[in-house]
Amino acid sequence: MKSRRFLQVDVFTGIPYFGNALAVVLDAEGLDDGAMQRFARWTNLSETCFLLPPLAPSADYRVRIFTREGELPFAGHPTLGSCHGWLEAGGRPKATDFIVQECGVGLVKIRRETTGTKGQRLAFAAPPLKQAAAEPALLAQICAALGLRSSELVASQLLDNGPVWLALLLDSVDTVLRLTPDHSALAKLGVKVGVAALHAAGQPPKLISRANREALAFGRSKTQASDFSPALEVRAFAAPIGVNEDPVTGSVNASLAQWLVGEGRLPARYMASQGVCLGRAGQIYLECDTRGQVWVGGESVGCIDGRVLL
Repeated sequence: MKSRRFLQVDVFTGIPYFGNALAVVLDAEGLDDGAMQRFARWTNLSETCFLLPPLAPSADYRVRIFTREGELPFAGHPTLGSCHGWLEAGGRPKATDFIVQECGVGLVKIRRETTGTKGQRLAFAAPPLKQAAAEPALLAQICAALGLRSSELVASQLLDNGPVWLALLLDSVDTVLRLTPDHSALAKLGVKVGVAALHAAGQPPKLISRANREALAFGRSKTQASDFSPALEVRAFAAPIGVNEDPVTGSVNASLAQWLVGEGRLPARYMASQGVCLGRAGQIYLECDTRGQVWVGGESVGCIDGRVLL
């Protein structure tokens, strides 16, 4: 074992403890798969990342992403959090316009975006999306595990941009927020599920508790001030990989944007909210550019900076 630099980063928030936590080992050379998996299980976070020198000549760094149960080819909040950590550690991109991350799905571009506040946020280019219709029998089982009535389901799609999500568009934000899934049933079905609903302008959800209203108000006041106006409310259930509910999820928001913007259900630029039911105030910024590329952005903030024996 040797001492290696370690960061814990909160992603999709401008203040600590209101986003999604990520563990980042900044120097992972020499670690085998077993050591990475053991450490990821020990951190007990949804994902732990290990930074390595790139194999591709055009990449700035390589990342391996582990959940408590196994390795992922790509994930959104680990992409932004790893890039944040790499830059904090003094990383210098080879190009002036993009940072290039190498991971299981290949090369992912990341850009720096200036916000209206003092900080910057990072945004990654969503990998290409594969879409398919969900099998009716599986869809019925998923809805039963979520406690959904058929009248509450607007549309569904199986979305694959590295991780595979069964995405469900529901009839209202309140329907999304009231869900109390049977996580053991979802785990047995082996499908990660993302649920979302469009926000109705001027009609705040009824089901946000007082505590979560306070959390959201605090989170908004520290990031984008009073103009927090999400277009989409999102929740992500990933029991098959040991995460009953993920606080804020880049990959599912990426695929939702590719699907819903593509169908004209959302504008080319919008903000999504996630984490309300967990007392978080996740803010995800989505943009489909003129070339059809979806960018997924958010702020990140360091919470722990130290060393770990690995």
